[in-house]
Amino acid sequence: MVDPDGRDDYLATCVEVVRQARAASGCLDFAISADVLDPGRVNVYERWVSQAAAETFRGSGPSDEQGAALLGASVAEYDTTSQRFLT
Repeated sequence: MVDPDGRDDYLATCVEVVRQARAASGCLDFAISADVLDPGRVNVYERWVSQAAAETFRGSGPSDEQGAALLGASVAEYDTTSQRFLT
């Protein structure tokens, strides 16, 4: 969650993070986007080949600037063993 009035600015600071994540070893997908219903919500989606790959990229977490803009967060990780394409 971020200040709704500053969400666009916050997302602009995330462009390089997304670029770096997608170029990182083991990254299958990475996205940070605005929620279409809640003007203060930012959604982060990450998919990695392994927990180790995710942890290596995450390092110490968001920059000080990005961390200061966060009003709250809810983080969950899910492990899967298979996938099924629906299209």
